[in-house]
Amino acid sequence: MDKEVSLKVKCPHCDKSLMEEEVQFKNKPSVKINIETEHDRGVLWMSCIYGSCDKKLSIEIEDGEVVDMFCPGCNKELTIAETCQECNAPLVSMVIKAGGIVRICSRKGCNNHLIIFRDVSSEMSKFYYEYGF
Repeated sequence: MDKEVSLKVKCPHCDKSLMEEEVQFKNKPSVKINIETEHDRGVLWMSCIYGSCDKKLSIEIEDGEVVDMFCPGCNKELTIAETCQECNAPLVSMVIKAGGIVRICSRKGCNNHLIIFRDVSSEMSKFYYEYGF
């Protein structure tokens, strides 16, 4: 059985944790992000397990729709200037507390995501220490 890695993430702007204990997936806290569409505002809770696409939404979003995502703490946008290699939608960036950055696609239905290490030696060491690889 493959090892599941549950990431703890925080806002790249205010450093506030994005983890939500009250909504869980597989007995792990979710990642809570405020979302906005052309017509509505709501909340997205995502599984913190890397590779899982489990999520819960407080509003209806059509498949293929791109949403804006914001930190629930500082309300700054988490979208960055880079686009998804799968569908060309904007990427959303969050800081991994153990080191590195996780990026997800902002289009509903696209499950593209990746982890980036800017300072490979330092951040990978913290990451491996945290997750025991």
